[in-house]
Amino acid sequence: MTGPARGQPESGSGAGAEQGGAGQGGAGQSRAGQSRAGQSRAGQSRAGQSRAGQSRAGQSRAGQGGAGKSGAGKSGAGRSGGRGSGAGRSGGRGSGAGRSGAGEGGVGRSGVRKEGVGRGADPEGKAREVCLRMLSASPRTRAQLADALRRKNIPDEVAERVLGRFSDVGLIDDEVFAQAWVQSRHTGRGLAKRALAAELRRRGVADETVNDAVEKLSPAQEEQTARALVVRKLPATASADPAKRMRRLVGMLARKGYPPGLSYRIVREALAEEGADLEALPDDPPTD
Repeated sequence: MTGPARGQPESGSGAGAEQGGAGQGGAGQSRAGQSRAGQSRAGQSRAGQSRAGQSRAGQSRAGQGGAGKSGAGKSGAGRSGGRGSGAGRSGGRGSGAGRSGAGEGGVGRSGVRKEGVGRGADPEGKAREVCLRMLSASPRTRAQLADALRRKNIPDEVAERVLGRFSDVGLIDDEVFAQAWVQSRHTGRGLAKRALAAELRRRGVADETVNDAVEKLSPAQEEQTARALVVRKLPATASADPAKRMRRLVGMLARKGYPPGLSYRIVREALAEEGADLEALPDDPPTD
C-alpha cells in the first residue's frame, strides 16, 4: 500500500514536471517564433523601406532625366528659334527680293516714261499734256515740240494733229517766237544778226521766218550794241598793247556775230578815244 501510494505521487510529479518542461519548451518555442516573426516583420519593413528608397531614388532620377529631356527640349527650342531666326533672315532676304522686285517695277515704270505712251494711254491726250507742260515752262517752236513728241513715241499722225490744233489757237507761232527771240537775245546778250539767225535755225525755225525776224534788227541798233560791248570790255584789256587789245575786242564781237569790218572800225574808234597809240595797228580792216 505504501509503495504504490508513494510512487504515484512521484509519477504524477514527474509527469507534471515533464508537462511543465514541455510547457516551458512550448513557451520558448512561442517566444522564439514571436522573435522570428518580429525579425521577419522588421526585415520586411526594412526591405519595404529599402524598396521605397529605391523607388524614390528612381523617381528622382526619372525626374532628373525628365528635366534633362526638358532642357534638351529647350535646347531644341533654341535651335528651332535659331532656325526661326534663320527663317527670319530668309524672310528678310525675301523682303529684299521684294524690294528688288519693286526696283524692277520702278524700271518698268521708268520704261513707261521712256516709252512715253502706255498700252492703255490715249496718245492724243499724252501729246497734249507734253506740249502744254513744255509751253508753260518757256515758248517753244513747232519743231521743238515735234521732236519732244517723237522722243515720247507719239505716232506722227497724232503729233501733227495736236500740233495743228495748237497752232490754230495761237499756242504755237514760230514767227512770234522768232521776233521775241531776236529782241531778247540782242538786248540781253548783245548778239548780232548772224548769231541770232544761227540760233533760230537750230531750233527748227524756217529760213524765211528767220530772215524776217533778224531783218527787223536795224543796222544802227546793231552798231550801237556793238559799241556798248566794246566800251564795257576795254578796261579789262588796259594792260595789253594796242595790237593785242584790238585782237581781243574784235574776236569778242566776232563770236557774237558781228561782221569783221564793223568790229574793226568800232574797236579802232574806241581805242582812239581812249588815247591809245594806233601806229602799230593795221590801216586796212579785215574783210567781212
